[in-house]
Amino acid sequence: MAKRFSLAAEPREGAGKGASRRLRRTGKVPGILYGGGQQPTPVAMDKNELLRNAEQEAFFSSILDVTLGGEHLQAIVKGIQVHPARRAIVHLDLQRILATEKIRMTIPLHFLNQASARGVKEGGGVIQHLMTEVEISCLPKDLPEFLTLDVVDLELNKNLHLSDIPLPAGVEILALAAGVENDRPVVSIHTVREEVEEVAAAAEGAVAEGAAAPAEGAAAPAAAAAKPGAPAAKAAAPAAKEAKGKEKK
Repeated sequence: MAKRFSLAAEPREGAGKGASRRLRRTGKVPGILYGGGQQPTPVAMDKNELLRNAEQEAFFSSILDVTLGGEHLQAIVKGIQVHPARRAIVHLDLQRILATEKIRMTIPLHFLNQASARGVKEGGGVIQHLMTEVEISCLPKDLPEFLTLDVVDLELNKNLHLSDIPLPAGVEILALAAGVENDRPVVSIHTVREEVEEVAAAAEGAVAEGAAAPAEGAAAPAAAAAKPGAPAAKAAAPAAKEAKGKEKK
C-alpha cells in the first residue's frame, strides 16, 4: 500500500495567467481538481507545504488526503508544472478518486541487488536501466508506492522484461494488458568493452566519411590545373594569325 499524504487546498477565484501570477505572489500554487463525476474545481495550495511533499518520490504515486474547504476527499497527482529556472511549482493537477473505480498511475521501479547481480560480479558488466517507471492500473486500495525488480540472477548480455516484474494483488501493467508484444525490456547488463567498441566503431565510420570527402575534392584541383592551358591556347591564336600576316607581306 502506498504512503498517504495530507494536502490542504482552498477554492480559488479568477482564471488566466494574470490571476495565477498574483496568487503565486501570496505564497500559493494554483491547481485544478477534477474527476470523480464532478465538475473541475480551481484550487490553491500552500507553496511550502507542496514543496515539502514534492521532495518525496512517493508523493507522486500515493493517495492524497485532500481537505478542500470543509470537504475531505482523496486524490492523486496527475500533472505538475515546475519553473524551468527556479525551484518552484507553478501548477498542480489533482484527480479526485473513488474507492470503487480503478485508477491509472505511473509509478517508479526500484531495482534490487544491482551490485551483486551475476552479470556484474562474474561477468564484469554494468547495469543499464531501460525503464525507470511503469504505468499501472488498480483500485485505490491496491496502489503500491513502487514496484521492485530483483536483478541478482541477471546474467551478462541478458534482459529482464515487464513480465518479470512481480505484481501485488489487484495490480496490472497497462502495456502487458494491451498485448504480449508490448513486453518491453526493463533492465540489462552489458560489458563496458562492448560499449567502448560501439563508440569506437561509430568514430571510425565518421573518420572514413571525412577522409572520403577530400579524396573526391582532390580531383577538382587536378582538373583545375589542366584548365590554364586552354586560355593559353586562346592567347596563342591571335599571335599565330599575326605571324601569318607578316609572311604574306
